[in-house]
Order: sequence, then C-alpha cells, then structure tokens
Amino acid sequence: MLPEIVSLDGRTLEGGGQLLRLAVSLSALTFLPVHVWDIRANRVARKAAQQAGGLKPAHLAAVEWLAKATRAETQGMVKGSSDLQFQPQERSLGTNADEGNSEHGYQTGIWQDVYDSESLIRRETHIKLTSPGSVCLILQATLPYLLFHSPKIPTQEIQPDSKQIAGVPLRVTIEGGTNVSKSPSVEYVSQVLIPLLVEKVGIPPMSAEVIKRGWSSGRADVGAVQFDLKPFSSGSKLPGFHFTNRGEVIKLHVSILASDSSIRDKLRGKVVEKLLTHHPDVEIFFPVEEDTKNSARLYLLIVAETSNGYRLGRDCLWERKTSSAALEAITSTVIRELEKELERGGCVDEYMQDQLVVFQALANGRSTVNSGKDADATLHTKTARWVAEQLLGMSFDEQGTCSGCGFEVGESFIERADQVAVEDSTTELGKMRIS
Repeated sequence: MLPEIVSLDGRTLEGGGQLLRLAVSLSALTFLPVHVWDIRANRVARKAAQQAGGLKPAHLAAVEWLAKATRAETQGMVKGSSDLQFQPQERSLGTNADEGNSEHGYQTGIWQDVYDSESLIRRETHIKLTSPGSVCLILQATLPYLLFHSPKIPTQEIQPDSKQIAGVPLRVTIEGGTNVSKSPSVEYVSQVLIPLLVEKVGIPPMSAEVIKRGWSSGRADVGAVQFDLKPFSSGSKLPGFHFTNRGEVIKLHVSILASDSSIRDKLRGKVVEKLLTHHPDVEIFFPVEEDTKNSARLYLLIVAETSNGYRLGRDCLWERKTSSAALEAITSTVIRELEKELERGGCVDEYMQDQLVVFQALANGRSTVNSGKDADATLHTKTARWVAEQLLGMSFDEQGTCSGCGFEVGESFIERADQVAVEDSTTELGKMRIS
C-alpha cells in the first residue's frame, strides 16, 4: 500500500528554511513522503529585487543530497521553488562508480569508499555550494539521516557485511559558508552542538574540522568543513535523555576571528575584563584565534561550560568595518546575552533548543530539555516540534518533554505507520458499528 503523503504548510509558525530541512530530513529517514508548499513564505527579501521565499542554494543542496541517498522521486526540486514533493524509494549505499541514469531521476553516487586492503574503513561524501550558504544548516538537514540510516548493501561491494557497512565511519565534506549571518557558525557547532550531542544526547563520536573559512561578510568566500562521524549500528535505538541540573559555570571559552593581531588583542582584553566582572574565579580559554584578512569580518563566540557538562554559547558576526566602537559593541552584546542565558538557569541556550527536537522525537522513551525559568520555547523550537509531530505522531508537552517514537535503526518505519493507520481505521469502524 502506498503511503499517504504528509502535506505541510510552509507558512506555519516560523515559516522559514528550518521547517523544510526537518521535514525532508525525517522523510528521508522514515520514507514517509512529504509535500511542503509555500516554502519559506514568511521570509522577507533583503532587497526589493530579490525573491524572499522558495528554495535557496543551501536548501537545494541538502534536498538534492538526501534525494540521491534515498533515490527519491521529487517534484519542484529546483532553485526558487516554493512547492516541493519528496518521496524516498529505497536506501542506497551506491558509490561514485555506480553512478548513472535512473528512472526515478536520481541514481546514487554520493559515497566514495576508502579501503585498507579489502576492509572498508571509511565512506566519504561531498556536498558542494558555489556560494557561502551555511555549511552548518546543510549539516542540520542531513545529520539525522547520516546517524540513523541503515544502508542497503549492493552486491558490488567487496565481501559485503551489513554490520561492517552500517557501522563504518563516515566523512562528510561540505563546501559553503563557515561564518554566515543568521546561521550557526562552525565554532558554535564544534564547541556547543557536537559536545552536547555526543556527551549528553548519546550519539556516537563526531568531530568537525575547518578546511577553509567561508564568509558572507566582506568579500563573499566559499569555504569547507570536514565532519567525521559514525552512524548508529543496525537495530539500535537512541535512549531517552534528560537535560536537567545545569550546574555551575566552571570554564569560559572565547573564540575570536578578526583581521589582524592588534584587533584581536584589543578584543581579547575587552572580553576578559568584562567576563571577570561576572565570573572572577572562572578560568578563561581561547580555543580559536584567527586572522580573517578582511576588516569587514569580525566574529566573537563565548561558551560557558558547566560542572555537569553542559555548554551554552552566544556569538556575534559583525558585518561592517571594524572599529573601536565595533569592538565595544560586539563585546557588550555577546556577554550581555550570555549572562541572560545563564540567569535563566537552563541547560541549553536559545539556539540549541530547536536542534535537539529531532533527537527527542526519535529517541526511545521520554526526553526532557530544561531551557530555564520563564523560558518559553523559541519560534524555531515550536516549528521543529510541529514538524516532528506531523510526521512521527508523537507530541511535546508545555515543558518541552516528549516520549519519542523509539526509531530503530534499520526498521521499516513506514510499515509501522501503515499498521497504526490500519489499527486506527479498525477502531473507528468498531465505534461506528457500536453506535
């Protein structure tokens, strides 16, 4: 029986790219077909001549990669499209050597296998943008699939062993912007997102390495980031997780990207002076200090690490010419916003809330994320929860707790959904007969 397509209004709640990314990500993983219309309709164009909504290159790159990974049948998968239908056909483990034409529109060819003798040691894939669209938003769209998919084994593989293939490390290189306005930076992903996912959510080891910086400010420049990760093994489930009892701030991590050493020195001095007024006994570390080679590129990230292993971050990308006033403004803004996060007492910052939703939804059992006192869910978080509820059938309470769907790596989730639909229909039919 063909599954009923899940239709999503792209104007719902936040009405931006996140709705699309999560919808297609979950569709690729569960094989539930989706139709998203009025894509990014709530977005406002920066310039009158620009199109506001629709698929931008970064959205399209993620959708195209997932379409290849699942041999999806698609409609509207073109730049600028405001209407997309996405229907996965099968999981694929195809390599570049297998690339060719396909009646479904996308033949695989997304993976390059790396062998040591006859043992497969790594699979590599490459997602390429020609403009500095956000690398980290492409990661956001593809990461659930990368972690939870269980690939189909082709006969062409050398001594194909499903357990070996399913658990083999993956290397994903994404070209685009590493430091882009209104998007998470690679520093935030490396220092906040990945540590929380590995140490607190419980995903397998993962790392990020900047190969080349990519900027949206100054002269637009395309960079690249290499992500190394290992997927969950076939048959496994992610246990429910609980973000509670944040603990005290024990370390502060300051990352500075600025155009020359004198500017970095001045910014470092201002940051240290202000941080010590709030946290006089906390040690301060400087994991990243780099020359941006452009006076219009200035970036600051401050991460608070707690005694219970949580990390909260706030940052700012300054997209105008650097000046003394700019250094004062960026320092004051980032520290003020970080202190507000810490005063709320939550285990995550405002920008981490929505990125945990998909893991709560897929987990086996209840998961709780404490965002702090009087901290309402962000619009992005509400949107992510809504998308997860539409596709997976679970729900979140007002505190942000949910009982996940218990996704099992390798399961045919679509058969589970069909069975639930049949059971619901039978129940309704029984009620009609009784009445």
